[in-house]
Amino acid sequence: MKLLVVGASYRTAPVATLEQLAVPPADLTRTLDRLVAQPYVAEAVLVSTCNRVEVYAAVSGFHGGLGDICAVLAEQAGAPPAALATHLYVHYDAAAVDHVFRVATGLDSMVVGEAQILGQLRDAYHSASGADSAGRLLHELMQQALRVGKRAHAETNIDRAGQSVVTAALDLAAGLLDGDLTGRPAMVVGAGAMGSLSVATLSRLGAGPLTVTNRGAARAVRLAESYGASAVPMAELVDALTAVDIVVAATAATEPVLTRDVVTRALARRDPARGPLVLLDLAVPRDVEEGVAALPGVEVIDIDRMAAILADGPAAADAAEVTRIVAGEVEAFLTWLRGADVAPTVAALRGRADDVVTAELRRLAQRRPEFTDDQRAEVARTVHRVVQRLLHQPTVRVRQLAAEPGGDQYAALLRELFDLEVPQTSPVDTVPDVMEAEIAVPADTTPPTGGAR
Repeated sequence: MKLLVVGASYRTAPVATLEQLAVPPADLTRTLDRLVAQPYVAEAVLVSTCNRVEVYAAVSGFHGGLGDICAVLAEQAGAPPAALATHLYVHYDAAAVDHVFRVATGLDSMVVGEAQILGQLRDAYHSASGADSAGRLLHELMQQALRVGKRAHAETNIDRAGQSVVTAALDLAAGLLDGDLTGRPAMVVGAGAMGSLSVATLSRLGAGPLTVTNRGAARAVRLAESYGASAVPMAELVDALTAVDIVVAATAATEPVLTRDVVTRALARRDPARGPLVLLDLAVPRDVEEGVAALPGVEVIDIDRMAAILADGPAAADAAEVTRIVAGEVEAFLTWLRGADVAPTVAALRGRADDVVTAELRRLAQRRPEFTDDQRAEVARTVHRVVQRLLHQPTVRVRQLAAEPGGDQYAALLRELFDLEVPQTSPVDTVPDVMEAEIAVPADTTPPTGGAR
């Protein structure tokens, strides 16, 4: 099995495409089941956030696995695979490990070094574990990715550039409101993880009074009480909007919550002298209806706008150090992976030796029936000992060689020399390409080493 990452993020796709690809929490288990039911996908972890939708998979072949994953993503998006191809990136084998570790450390985040992605990766891993879609390979990958992410934050100041997307969005909002959020009345729509982070961040920045609303009223009340805020029913959303300057929308709704009609009615009753009503849409799918941005007196900051503004921002000073950490951790993981790849071959060789010894001992018992039980046991111990000593050095050495770059060749040579039947682990496809034309997969049979397309 080899690792394959297929995904889209704020770097490669507009919010509209991310909305199509987004997998609501209620559909996560079903989507994971569909992924591992595909012919070439053995394991899968699915990450779906406001900034990215990615599938981490263990596959038996590059083209087959890519076709299977794209088919599921296309079905989720309700679009043909060809329509998604320009927005998807593909990372395979070593490049897949590098990408996952870069995501975990925040190097691939819109706000370099933001720590929120670690919690999102942890949630994705737990969901995959609960759905039984993560096997040995992805268990190891995700555990190591979480460890590497924690190490990067512990050993460097990578998160100096910004603690989260929420922080970055509020920094942009402050720029539209005289540069300071202190004393600015604000409201958070949504009481999930992003909503909770938004309330905490607004409180820390001195914004207030704070209001929380959510479809589940009890959850909004609990969150509001934790920060001395007020909770209002979603039915009173229009009234609440008239009294605030900043709104952070971060729900898991599948349809916009802040519609053009709702915002228009609120603006009609709001004092224009207070300045613009700033709406931060951090949800995917979007919480703010597309036409709202055209209304006078409203400023909408969504994921697309943040990506454009932050693209030219300064990278974290410690990004180079984190990149070095990631490079070392990737090589360590690949060393483990190469050793894991040769283990079935070594086990098969030892199994073949045991079979030969057993057959010969059975034949000896038939030819020399006069041997006592003690004599037969002594012969068996001697033969087993000889075979174990003969195999010990070659198997130790092949494990050492397998840990080096190109080490899979040694395992392949052992399989060839001893005619061993071992499950195929070669990175080269030996299966027909699936949906190659629709997903614009290169016509050659050599998988990419990474990069986005």
